[in-house]
Amino acid sequence: MAEVVEKKYKTIMLIDDNEIDNLINQKIIESAGICERIFTHTGGKSAIEFLRNMEKVADIAGDAVLPELIFLDIDMPLMDGFQFLDEFEGLSEKTKEHCKIVMLTSSINPQDVSRSKRYKSVKKYLNKPLTPESLKKLDV
Repeated sequence: MAEVVEKKYKTIMLIDDNEIDNLINQKIIESAGICERIFTHTGGKSAIEFLRNMEKVADIAGDAVLPELIFLDIDMPLMDGFQFLDEFEGLSEKTKEHCKIVMLTSSINPQDVSRSKRYKSVKKYLNKPLTPESLKKLDV
């Protein structure tokens, strides 16, 4: 009998302008079996709009429609990770408490690390690539 892995999260969201990174990260998360659903966005703008719409649905259907975990890239066109975080700060308290953000980036700039720590919603800063090991150690 196969061991049943307890799903840690209902929903995870990936936000990265690199579609290949999104696909690889999605496969890693799927193979880890830690969530039921994965939403992917290739930009901060579409992701923030999605969250705003989900907030409205959450008022009716409950928090389960909001992602518990968001992997966020920093370096994206139109709206970068920090601009996304600024917009995220404007969402409801309920949403901000429900959604934990993990910066998943290729940036090794110490300023990016310290800047991300200014946001209460950011729980961790990981360097790409996402690996099964880093996912296992993830405690947010």
